[in-house]
Amino acid sequence: MFSRILSAAIVGIEVIPVSVEADVSDGLPMFTMVGCLTSQVKEAEDRVRTSLKNIGTALPPKRITINMSPADILKSGSRFDLPVALGILAAAGVLPAKALEGVMAIGELSLSGNLSGITGVLPIAIRAKEIGVRTLLVPAANLAEARNVEGLSALGFSSLPDVLSYLKSGIVPGDTAAAGNDPGLNRYDLDFSDIRGQEAVKRAALVAVSGFHNLLLIGPPGSGKTMLARRIPSIMPELTREESLEISRIYSIAGLLTPERPIMGVRPFRSPHHTMSPQALAGGGAIPKPGELTLAHRGILFLDEMPEFPRKVLEILRQPLEDREIIISRTAGTFRFPANFLLLAAMNPCPCGYYPDMNRCVCQPGDISRYINRISQPLLDRIDLCVECPQVTYEELTGREKQGRTSAEIRQEVQKAHEMQKRRFKGTELHFNSEIPAGRINEYCRMDEKAEKLLENAFRKMSLSARGYHRIVKVARTIADLDGAEQISSVHISEAICCRMIDKKYWGY
Repeated sequence: MFSRILSAAIVGIEVIPVSVEADVSDGLPMFTMVGCLTSQVKEAEDRVRTSLKNIGTALPPKRITINMSPADILKSGSRFDLPVALGILAAAGVLPAKALEGVMAIGELSLSGNLSGITGVLPIAIRAKEIGVRTLLVPAANLAEARNVEGLSALGFSSLPDVLSYLKSGIVPGDTAAAGNDPGLNRYDLDFSDIRGQEAVKRAALVAVSGFHNLLLIGPPGSGKTMLARRIPSIMPELTREESLEISRIYSIAGLLTPERPIMGVRPFRSPHHTMSPQALAGGGAIPKPGELTLAHRGILFLDEMPEFPRKVLEILRQPLEDREIIISRTAGTFRFPANFLLLAAMNPCPCGYYPDMNRCVCQPGDISRYINRISQPLLDRIDLCVECPQVTYEELTGREKQGRTSAEIRQEVQKAHEMQKRRFKGTELHFNSEIPAGRINEYCRMDEKAEKLLENAFRKMSLSARGYHRIVKVARTIADLDGAEQISSVHISEAICCRMIDKKYWGY
């Protein structure tokens, strides 16, 4: 007999529906699986055979053939165990064939017949709804994740016998239809009011998140660079439900969602250690999985002690910072991963951290130059804002100065600037000022005469590259948005230029 049930394969971050076809016929007893499968998928034979035996439903001594279509798509992972088992049982007459109509199944089987949690359930659930699946069967551990997709009937089971009982009787066990969890959008534990002083740095952070501009912080040890960086997500534009699902799809595929956190409620903040490999940053594997660049999508990638990262790791950033996606080529195909993140970096000005304070700096001129130049000029050109973080004064540290604004108060300014950009880019694929292409700078960034003259002088005196020029204009556009101005004035250009002066101070050493 023949049966068919739907499942799904994940290629990169794309979900491809897979038809799992099973045939049980007379012939020499054997178990064959075809359809461009990895060894992980082929191992399903032993798991399925043993789990069926241990729940009292042994396979018949017949020829069993499993085909997974489309056959030109590489299938990997253990999520095919459950559909293989159900397909075989339907083909053997243990299950009614109609019970599998409109059903998609995913799940890993243990040898005892229990269902274990898997990765990638959320994007599979989204795809299942898109193609009109009637019911999605998932492990109980992944139910909360699947139930975040509204309008889809998702049922969770702890064991294969529970699945068989449901398919035979149509009765839904009471614990399989749990309600979706509250994602708790935009709830942050850290707040900007914790930061004392550093008003110029706070201003730079406000501009950076308002236009999604990359930011580099330079300062001595203990000046608060990391403390400020970890609070920047709390002032970013509020995460919408759609953005939450987009981010959660990536984290689901990476296996970073849990029953306790079945959906991402805040913007990502990724802070990898400087010993990371290029593959960990970009994504790697025979079938690539998301790397740190993709895990930071719609959020922040924070590189603390940036010069300590290997040069070949830092240079990987250049293409994603321009294209906002990363393309990985393998023999299995070409994979595209989204990488629209805000790069936030922090560094000391020299190996000891105290240059240009020559009373404290113990570095030789050559040491300082080599340390600074670990960050190449092409990469530096892709960083819009570069600001110094001075040491905090005793009065600021002990709270004698007035406490700063809260994240909620700052976020209101960010939201206003973001609303202006929404209106400006309505009907286009652009979202933030940092995304304005060079060919449309004049259309979106109109300047008055004084602003144009100031920018011309700066271009000549600072020997700016074309990319540096465009980034100053885009930062000025964001500063004007914060002021509620439609036209860029010399004040806005002046502030944007100041945010580019610091890199000339250090990289001109």
